[in-house]
Amino acid sequence: MKRLIFLTGLPRTGKTTVLLRAAEELAGRGYKLGGMISQEIREEDIRVGFEIHDYASGRRGWLAHVRQTAGPRIGKYRVNFDDLNAIGAKAILNALGAADVVVIDEIGPMELCSEAFKDAVQKAIASPKPIVGTIHYRAQHPLVKQVKSRKDVDIIEVTHKNRARLSTSIVNKIIKLSKQKLCEG
Repeated sequence: MKRLIFLTGLPRTGKTTVLLRAAEELAGRGYKLGGMISQEIREEDIRVGFEIHDYASGRRGWLAHVRQTAGPRIGKYRVNFDDLNAIGAKAILNALGAADVVVIDEIGPMELCSEAFKDAVQKAIASPKPIVGTIHYRAQHPLVKQVKSRKDVDIIEVTHKNRARLSTSIVNKIIKLSKQKLCEG
């Protein structure tokens, strides 16, 4: 049974939305979730950056912003290492100890600038915890290739046609995996 479920697809197809719907349904069924979520922030319908937040605590910060003055540049944004490390990477590590399911949104170019983030993802995929996450559709980083090549990973492409039903599919996979673990335990 595959315990790593990663969504991929073109920008704005709903990867994060699918992930959040699955997380909400799992939480409603009594699962404890932790990890990080990133979401775009718009001002007057123009994307100006990406917010990052700790799913369990709700703590928020900037992943990247057009007005960020320091950090590596990805397109028109600069990555905010302070928040990515202190909120994003830390949220993943905290989830390894406290959550039933780890959420990682997203493994992408901005996040992969951070050694702390890469280390947290490595620890998460090495753990026995189920992971539901997103992977940038064009990312060619060695960590992305490593994740995609694992036998216990299910890579699902999100499209406008399938996104409405994917959260239910993910929830069912996690429930089935949990029942399997109970039988083995």
